[in-house]
Parts: sequence; structure tokens; C-alpha cells
Amino acid sequence: MADSLLRAITTFVDRRTAPAWVMACRYRLEYLAMRLFALSISAFPIELNLQTARVLGRLWHRVMRRHRNRAMEHLRMALGDTYSERQLETIARKSFEHFAQLYLIELVQTPRLLSQWSWSRHIELGEIGPALRELLADRGAIMLTAHFGNFELLGYAIAKLGLPLVAVMRPLDNPLLNDFLMSSREASGLRLLYKKGATESAQEALDNKETLCYIADQNAGRKGLFVDFFGKKASTYKSIGLLAASHDVPVIVGYAARIGRGFRYRIEVERIIRPEEWRNREDPVFWITQEYSWALESAIRKHPEQYLWMHRRWKSRPRDEE
Repeated sequence: MADSLLRAITTFVDRRTAPAWVMACRYRLEYLAMRLFALSISAFPIELNLQTARVLGRLWHRVMRRHRNRAMEHLRMALGDTYSERQLETIARKSFEHFAQLYLIELVQTPRLLSQWSWSRHIELGEIGPALRELLADRGAIMLTAHFGNFELLGYAIAKLGLPLVAVMRPLDNPLLNDFLMSSREASGLRLLYKKGATESAQEALDNKETLCYIADQNAGRKGLFVDFFGKKASTYKSIGLLAASHDVPVIVGYAARIGRGFRYRIEVERIIRPEEWRNREDPVFWITQEYSWALESAIRKHPEQYLWMHRRWKSRPRDEE
């Protein structure tokens, strides 16, 4: 999403057709703008920055009709039987406010605000004991979350607790910004794998009894597994279920939900899917995929204003719907 915002700002340059020197200039300008922005906001208290970001989020909601309409379409489909139209509009607006705070402020300031001594000022731990026991069991595990709450903070905080994590990510198009983002994430103790071509490295991580982390609500295209998500089929990557089943490791579904209006979050575990639950299933990979999708849905229903409803989760459709 951060990459999408950068592309929106610089749409006058098409990286598919622009000369290499033009793209190099664009990348440097983007990197300089981001570093200047990070420097400028560090001069102000985090609460003031978040207040400003909420205003910008409301502006984003008002101005970007395409994003607003997509969010409302998804909300009506997912939660229309639970909330009124006016309530759905409020959820959509708060979602824009939440992600403006996350992308504009929190992703930039988290490395400075969180240390092994200060993290407890901003993070509250829920009932995560059973999940910690799984992570400490020395057999490997898979951790999942969604574009929900502060997904970056979740891995960052657990790494700060001293647990080795390997996060699978999509690199940014801008190599300068990507290197900067990589260094800030790795400073927390995370090890990063690029999503493209990560299968072999992910298998090695589980062989080494490490914990793999994924954002698991990405659209997987027409070749993905179509499982139920808020009552509608959603294309989902097979790789998570395949890795869990082949390595016999638990799948932990968790999230970091914002508490109040400031930079404070509560980490919760929604579901632990253990190997003994799928060993006798006819199709373990499909079953695992459906179970963690339902667990993500359950978590989102608790804080719907913190889900990225403008995300094109249901873009790909099964062949029988075409």
C-alpha cells in the first residue's frame, strides 16, 4: 500500500516506458522526499502527528471517490447484514483515518519509538501465552495476520521480545526506499524474504525451526484456492497451507489492534491451528486455508474500522462465476 501511495504521487512517470535515467531521478526524489518527511515529523509529538494524519485520512476518504466506493462495496457485501448504511459509512471513514495514521506516521516513527525498554508504553499483550509456547517449542511455526490493525507492529514487537522471525514481503519498486525499509525492519530483529521466489527459503526457515510471518489476505489470482471470506469466495495462496502441512507446524493467527486514538496497540491471538487438527482431513491444505481465513474474518469483525476495505481482496473470481 505504501508503494501504491508513492505511485499515485508520481503518476507522471511510467516506469514501464520511462528511460532508466528518468526512473533513477524519480527514485532519488521519492527517497529524498520520504527522508525529509520522516525528519520533519520527528520534530513533533507522535500524538500531534496522528491527529494530523486523521485529518488527512478524512480528506483521503472524501476526495478519492474510487477508493471510497470500493470500500463501501466491500463493506456492504461483508457486513451489510450487521450494520446500517450510515454505520458502514462511518466504518469506511474510520478505516481511511486508521490507515492514514499507519502509513504516514506509524511506519515511519515505529523504529524510533519502540525499543526493548520502551515498547510496553505502546503495546499491550493480550492472551498470547499459548502462542508463545508454540513459538518457543523449537519446531517452527507460521504466523499470519491481515491488512488489519498495525500488521507491521505485530512482527516488530514479537521480534523485540527476542523471538527469531522471518517475514515474507513484497519489495517496493523503488530500490532506495526498499533498502531503507529493509534496514529499519531488520533492525528490530526480523529477517526478511522477498515474496517472489521465497518458497525454497521459506522451506529452509521451517527446516531450521524458525517462525515464518505472512500477511495472508492477498488476492492470489485465478490459480489460488477459493475459500470463504465474509461469505464470498476469495482467492488465497496455497503456499501457507502447503508449508504447514508438509512441515507439520502450527499456524498462529494474530493481530495488533489500535486502542483508543493514540499510538497504542493490543496484541491478540485469534486462533492456533495445530497439526493434529488436519492430519486426518481429506484435503489438509484447503482445510488449513479455510480455517485461517475464517480466523482472520473473526478478528476483523471485532474491529472492522481497522481493516483495509479498499483492498481488492475479492478481485479474482472462480470460473463458475465468470
